Amino acid sequence: MDFTEAYSDRCSTVGHAARSGNIKCLQRLIKRGCSVDVPDNRGWMPIHEAAFHNSTKCLRLLIQTASSKTYIKSKTFEGETALHLSARRGGVECTKILLQAGADPNELTNEETTPLFVAVENKHSDVVQLLLRHGASVNGSHSCSGWNSLHQASYEASTDIMKLLLDQGVDKECQDDFGITPLFIAAQYGKVESIRLLLSHGANVNCQAKDKATPLFITAQEGHYNCAELLLSQGADPNLYCNEERWQLPIHAAAQMGRTNILDLLVRVTDRTCDTGEGKVSPVYSAVYGGKEECLEMLLKEGYSADAQAWLIFGCNSPMCMVFQTQNFGTVPILLKYGASLNGMHLGHCLSHEKFSLFRLFLERGCSLPAGKHLQDFEQYASKVQKQYKEWLPSLLLAGFNPRHLLGTSWICSVNDDTLNFTLEFTNWKRLSPSVEQRLSAHAESSTWVAKKHFGTIPSLSHHCRLKIRTLLKSEHLRADQYIRQLPLPTCLQDFLLYMGILRTYGIS
Repeated sequence: MDFTEAYSDRCSTVGHAARSGNIKCLQRLIKRGCSVDVPDNRGWMPIHEAAFHNSTKCLRLLIQTASSKTYIKSKTFEGETALHLSARRGGVECTKILLQAGADPNELTNEETTPLFVAVENKHSDVVQLLLRHGASVNGSHSCSGWNSLHQASYEASTDIMKLLLDQGVDKECQDDFGITPLFIAAQYGKVESIRLLLSHGANVNCQAKDKATPLFITAQEGHYNCAELLLSQGADPNLYCNEERWQLPIHAAAQMGRTNILDLLVRVTDRTCDTGEGKVSPVYSAVYGGKEECLEMLLKEGYSADAQAWLIFGCNSPMCMVFQTQNFGTVPILLKYGASLNGMHLGHCLSHEKFSLFRLFLERGCSLPAGKHLQDFEQYASKVQKQYKEWLPSLLLAGFNPRHLLGTSWICSVNDDTLNFTLEFTNWKRLSPSVEQRLSAHAESSTWVAKKHFGTIPSLSHHCRLKIRTLLKSEHLRADQYIRQLPLPTCLQDFLLYMGILRTYGIS
């Protein structure tokens, strides 16, 4: 059984004749008494076939033959009249025949589309002229979304049709359901000639959609340089905020989407209060959010701050925090190059994302050690990566971090034996606080942990001296070997201060 038959475009013999433009065959069929109003499985009648296939003679005959005046208004299952189909195909003569016979130029399909809109959509300017002469309305909605003929012509960059519509008094500021105007559409799709024509007819260069986006904003987002240049030259405001949160400007869109050439235009004209102003957000965040390294460097080179004000909507205290939210780690070297501040929270983020090379780099670049409100979060992150302790813990402890901060219940109970023993090497294990002693004792009883033998004895005088000397040194002196290597001490003592023996014992390079 052939199931495709149910889906083929089956039409009557009269419909076939109209489709092929065979006027003699059509005359014979009508003379024989065949009906002209039998629909096919799409709801198409012979009049639709004739109009769609530009069969002018057949169309005239069908209109003359029809017994009802409503025949010319008959619709397909999609709500299209013969006039819609003729306008879609650009059949000027068929369109003229239908209009003279009384077809309504403002009839709507199921999707609320007029013949005028269909003609504009298919760039048939001759048909557009004809429909306008017969009373087609240029204003009002011509689709379910409220997009009308001027929107469509602007999108198609059909400037000849746009001129026809503008000459007929179409509303230049007509909006669809989203508050979008024809100028906005032209800016969104990079139709520079449409923009030029609309502006020459007085269109508002700073119109805003319902979400407050402007033509300059959307063209910056989409990367249409020529459009952005034209809009700016005609008075587009680069400082007009473009959403309800009142922070996003065209410069943010350009930075986030990597539109470097447009960003170069906007950097020169955008008010710098967006970089530091209260309640505002720096475009540096946008560049980091989009991972657009070239845009980020451009902004920072132009004087935007690598330590821009907090962006509370996203819960970011700095652009460096945004790096870890978006995982666009390629932007880190650029932020550091332009002086981004680092703190213990960033070290915690490095552990959370297992970015151990960044962790070590941050310590080398003078990142402050976890303290205060950052300590609790840091301990949680550290516990999750305790198995990789060789990648980060030595650098942290050698930088002067107090190991007692780690010796809470969660750390002691979660880490493996090596990690716990290594941590204790950096303490005076006989002078730990009573609470830490109790935790260690309880852990020994409830687990297989075996402390190093020397933890049961009093630390040597040399270890006491090492701890004391290291407490006297500033943190920046401890972050690299160079400072201790320059002390007037034998190499073996320098190695001792740097815990070289301990590192070798635990297999740490």
